[in-house]
Amino acid sequence: MAFRFRFQRPRPVRGASYSPWLILGVVAVLLVVVAAQAVENINREKQVMSKILAEKGAALIRAVEAGARTGMMGMLWGGDQVQMLVEETARLPDVLYLAVTDAAGRILAHNDRSRLGEAFPTAFSMERLRGEHTLHWHLVGLEDGRRAFEVYRQFQPISNAEFRRRRGGRTVPGRMGGPGRPSWCLPEECGGAPAAIFIGLDVAPFEAARRVDMRNTLVISAVLLLLGVGSFGFMLLAHHYRAARRQLQDTSAFADEVVSNLPVGLIATDAAGRIAFLNEAAERITRLRSEAVRGKDPGEVLPAHWCGLREALEQGTPVIEQEMECRFADGQPVPVSISAARIVNEEGGFVGHLLILRDLGEVRRLQQEIRRQEKLAALGSLSAGVAHEIRNPLSSIKGLAAYFGAKFPTGSEDRQAADVMIGEVERLNRVVSELLEFARPSDLNFQTAEVNAILEHSLKLIQPDAAAQGVRVDFQPGPGLAASPLDPDRFVQALLNLYLNALQAMAPGGVLTVRSGPGPGGGPRVEIQDTGTGIPPEEREKIFDPYFTTKPTGTGLGLAIVHKIIEAHGGRIAVDSRRGGGTAITVDLPGDQGRTPAPGEP
Repeated sequence: MAFRFRFQRPRPVRGASYSPWLILGVVAVLLVVVAAQAVENINREKQVMSKILAEKGAALIRAVEAGARTGMMGMLWGGDQVQMLVEETARLPDVLYLAVTDAAGRILAHNDRSRLGEAFPTAFSMERLRGEHTLHWHLVGLEDGRRAFEVYRQFQPISNAEFRRRRGGRTVPGRMGGPGRPSWCLPEECGGAPAAIFIGLDVAPFEAARRVDMRNTLVISAVLLLLGVGSFGFMLLAHHYRAARRQLQDTSAFADEVVSNLPVGLIATDAAGRIAFLNEAAERITRLRSEAVRGKDPGEVLPAHWCGLREALEQGTPVIEQEMECRFADGQPVPVSISAARIVNEEGGFVGHLLILRDLGEVRRLQQEIRRQEKLAALGSLSAGVAHEIRNPLSSIKGLAAYFGAKFPTGSEDRQAADVMIGEVERLNRVVSELLEFARPSDLNFQTAEVNAILEHSLKLIQPDAAAQGVRVDFQPGPGLAASPLDPDRFVQALLNLYLNALQAMAPGGVLTVRSGPGPGGGPRVEIQDTGTGIPPEEREKIFDPYFTTKPTGTGLGLAIVHKIIEAHGGRIAVDSRRGGGTAITVDLPGDQGRTPAPGEP
């Protein structure tokens, strides 16, 4: 037989179970938050890139306008000089193209001279730029597949009015035309139609940086998402762990209480064969303390070979309800029923041994009491019938013996024979009287009496016999004993029988000690101890049996009657004796709450 322990996952307590939809909802919310943050970061990068390129384009436009204004004012530039300014400016890094157009969209100046006079590809009307100096930008696709950040606005380096003011009122005809190229003029010379300047900036570096930022943003977002999901999962695991730990603690406490308070003794060893646990019942049976034996080898504190079970356990033989007598700490034999087994886990690994002890002392006592009661019942019925049949002939025999004895002179052998016959008849009658008393039901007259007073009265009755035998009587009354319901006459009868047995067991100079005190059941306890020869162990269990006696002239009914009287009071009597060490008899009477009322008693 082997006990297998299956360790199951503790059930979560109420509130610790979460639906998968809740977890998916939390993950979805985290995804939305992270996605929104990523989109916001991307838009912010786009706005920053657009702002930087727009400011750069605006700066270049102002630079071209300033250069053109300076050339026109100081050096009377024409179209070639403006073309050169455009070409030189377009050489700056990240500038894809730079163009100046007239109101009709024809290119007046371009970093690519081959495109002069062409129509500039634009998706808006030049009329919207009339009188407007606001900067505009948009993304355009080029023929080579690249994309450009195009910045444009109205181009007006200088007006004729300002030119005349700065040149003393003289006007200058437009000099931007020439053979083979379109001419362009200052706005006021062209009827007020605006010119426009376009700068195409390369967005590849910014887009590369933007892609890097986007990748970093996505990586950071993914990390944040993982951290969020991981944190939520960790919170769930921590909550489940706390719930499982709390339930495990409750289960462990419950199991400890159940095991500790079991009415049977449990002794468990670990995998190394050392004692790991003893419950309270095992401590009570073995008279060992768990703290003192924990960690020791069972062979050091338990009887040899664990009461003969060690070999069976090592061979794997199951032990179920095996009755035996074991001698534990105090050396006294204890009747026990033992079951033993190996403890293995789910994988079949050895964990330890388990011994289950059941104290059979009370069971044996009850069995003996039942057998004794059955024997006494049969003997009582037989004795009552026999006694009645014997008493009448005894009376006739005694009368005839007395009649014939009176016919012989005193001192003659015939008179002595008649006296012996009368004495034997009286002794036989006394035996029959005791037999009838033993067989008769015990009708007790319960009264509330002081036990110490009854003990003192009974010791006065036995004092002459004790003094004649040279035995000293020591009475030790217990203080504060409550009055108890009992039959004083019958209880004194039982005490006198116990006193006489004690006196007969002692030599002159012995001591008869009588003590009183509270008993375990709340009633009084009386202890009668002598310093006599003691009772051998083989005779100790028989002293209350009828007709068992070790005295040559005894009837064997005295202690049987004592047992019957104490039992009729609802009490218990126990004997502790060793050969040569005297005998101690303990009588425990029930208290007023523990006594069962006699028939007809209120």
